[in-house]
Amino acid sequence: MEHGSERDAPPGLGAGDGAAGRIPLAVVVVDRDGQVSHWSSGARRLFGAAKEEAIGRSVLDLLPVSGALPEDDEITPYGAYAAYDGLGPDLESSLDGRLNFPAAGRARLTVPDHGRADVLWWAYPLVGPGNERLLVLAADAERLRQAERDEGIAFERIAPGFALHTDFPGAEELARRLPDILPSMSVDEGARIVAQVLELGYPILEFSQNDRVPVTPDWGVTRRTERKARRERAALAAAKGLPRPEELADDEREDLEYTAVRERLEFLNEVSGKIGTSLDLSRTIIEVSRAVVPRFTDVAGTYLREQVVAGEGFPDGVPDTTTMWHRVALEHTDEPGRWDDVVPVGEAMPFPAHTPFFQCMTSGEPVLVPRISEEMGHAIASQFEKRDIRPLITGRSMLVVPLKARNVVLGFMILLRHPERELFNDMDRVTGAELAARAGLVLDNARMYTYQESVAETLQDSMLPHIPPRMAGCDIATRYLPGTLLGRVGGDWFDSVKLPGARTALVVGDVMGHGLNSAAMMGQLRTAVQTMAAMDLPPAQLLRNLDDLAQRLGDGYLATCLYAVYDPIEGELHLANAGHIPPVLVRAVDGRSELLDLPTGAPIGVGGVAFESLRVRVEPGDRLVMCTDGLVEMRGVDIGVGLATLCESAAHPAASMDDACDTIIRALNTRGGRKDDVALLMARLNGIEPDDVAEWRLALDPAEVRRARAAVREQLHGWGLAKLADPTELMVSELVTNAIRHSHSRPVQLRLIRGETLLCEVDDDDHTLPTLLNTGPGDDTGRGLRVVSTLAREWGTSRTAAGKTVWFELTARRR
Repeated sequence: MEHGSERDAPPGLGAGDGAAGRIPLAVVVVDRDGQVSHWSSGARRLFGAAKEEAIGRSVLDLLPVSGALPEDDEITPYGAYAAYDGLGPDLESSLDGRLNFPAAGRARLTVPDHGRADVLWWAYPLVGPGNERLLVLAADAERLRQAERDEGIAFERIAPGFALHTDFPGAEELARRLPDILPSMSVDEGARIVAQVLELGYPILEFSQNDRVPVTPDWGVTRRTERKARRERAALAAAKGLPRPEELADDEREDLEYTAVRERLEFLNEVSGKIGTSLDLSRTIIEVSRAVVPRFTDVAGTYLREQVVAGEGFPDGVPDTTTMWHRVALEHTDEPGRWDDVVPVGEAMPFPAHTPFFQCMTSGEPVLVPRISEEMGHAIASQFEKRDIRPLITGRSMLVVPLKARNVVLGFMILLRHPERELFNDMDRVTGAELAARAGLVLDNARMYTYQESVAETLQDSMLPHIPPRMAGCDIATRYLPGTLLGRVGGDWFDSVKLPGARTALVVGDVMGHGLNSAAMMGQLRTAVQTMAAMDLPPAQLLRNLDDLAQRLGDGYLATCLYAVYDPIEGELHLANAGHIPPVLVRAVDGRSELLDLPTGAPIGVGGVAFESLRVRVEPGDRLVMCTDGLVEMRGVDIGVGLATLCESAAHPAASMDDACDTIIRALNTRGGRKDDVALLMARLNGIEPDDVAEWRLALDPAEVRRARAAVREQLHGWGLAKLADPTELMVSELVTNAIRHSHSRPVQLRLIRGETLLCEVDDDDHTLPTLLNTGPGDDTGRGLRVVSTLAREWGTSRTAAGKTVWFELTARRR
């Protein structure tokens, strides 16, 4: 993209370029195979080769570097760029891919049919998508000297800008990608440059001697006019043979200082925009490391204190030689894998007092090492057992910056530059300190969020029950997913409670709202449900009592709850609902799934509303699926769609209960931005066969104790559980004796149930629950429950409508 007036301009400055200080540039793009993929018209004029000859050829063949200009070269060095002569990386190093950072310099090239060409060049690694690897800009140094003679302009800098002659079809696309492919260009700079490329046909670029990165001038007209006037006075003085005005030297220094400071501020603003995009600690660490490579440094290693990595509270005290530092990130421009084996991410280590790292973390100030000597390299390497780190660090410039928050050192960054690159200086130290301050604040925000998230997750986990996968006559699987946008703590819960008669209570509830208040109410309601379930209250009565409790807790406490009791012996579900979404029942016979049509009822906390219950017959192998509305509700979609998906996914065959739960979650949790918590409980209703149940009615006669012992022994031998006969007979004797002693009129019920465990239950019509007592040698009573507590795997008591049940379990081991 170039103007017609410039296309026909003589080989020198473009039309009108004298006053503006612009010259044509050669623009060359090199692909990852080292071949030329773009060759501008400016490159044809400067290097002689036509575009058709250059595309696809090796760039080293087209740009044969003869070397840096000799010191006695007649071409006058141009101010700030004189420092590049003979110093730093040469053009060939950039062309063959040995350099991974922006570079600039002067070089002499041998051009076919044109002799030698002295050029100023700038090379920028392209880091964006595509096959391009390197962008090379070059200008004819002789034309600059000619411009100096013809225009009387002293180019103490290589002009404030250049005309970018690009006429290839992909120029517009390349311009749009400038912010992506030039790692040292900020988004704002790129946007301004792109606008100029598209509208004017050339970008205005300013090249600095400090970082050698492209920036956009922001000098006002007054400032430019003043400088121009100073330079005109200097040219007039030179023509008259008068001394060069001192003000011009001051102007030069002012420009350099101004540019250097502005570039540092632009860099810091750019870094600030790249870090802190997430409160995730791991992602923030990576953002901080990548933000400084390769523009500011070539290697960036990030170390954090152990408490920060572990997500614990704010670290206390000043670090010392015992403090463990975890290497959490390492970014570099070296070949892949070079650092990975020697200094792997994840390693933890202390640092001795003689190291610059210890000085940084104890003082909280940056430590600058202009160049790591062999002696220092050896001292640092001594900390790494059986690994020689010296080749990686010796000869490099190092800057160690602390990562602080609230005057406490959370960690530090080790920044290293290649030996060929400029050494870190005092300005870099200041820049690094400001960079570390911003990074430390971002890391501390992420650390606090991670810590609070960990606390919330721990609280949530403590409130959710750890349900055994197998209960009497049923298998259970659960899932809990916290709301992703509203914190880790919510009001959804599930539970299961062991009931008399080998029955199991299954509960799913949802407190309206989120946060700690909802979680606190959830804990109160869950505890209340467990207590009332242990009293064997019917489902509707339990919800009635729960509603009364919620109203006593205060206004605004609302929750939905689904309560079901499964009787595996009778093959029956007894359910009641308080404003909750209905459960799904999957039939084992044909795989058909259905939403159970329950009386909905009002949410818990509304008050004054009656609750109804429903009994449903079930068969062995049927599955009951209960969940909270966060699983089926989708924004902008009728809840019926989610319920239909729930039914369909619940009926999908699965190898296990866990797989069945995962199938449901995948089917319903595919949308992004889910805000509500999800609680899911699935129970496979296996039932208990009649042959696995034995019952006896015992009269209120002490002689019945002997009959109970004999019946139990005989039954256990018949079931192949002879090894359990002795402890079971002894415990049954104690419980039946107590039941006969305390019963009023009804016979005592004795029942054995064989399953994963052997369950024994003794029922009587006395409502007083027995308690475990401390007994002495002379006590005549109180030893029965002590015996049961010692021999049983598990035991307990619960009230029933007619009295109470005392039960115990033993591990069922067949002979």
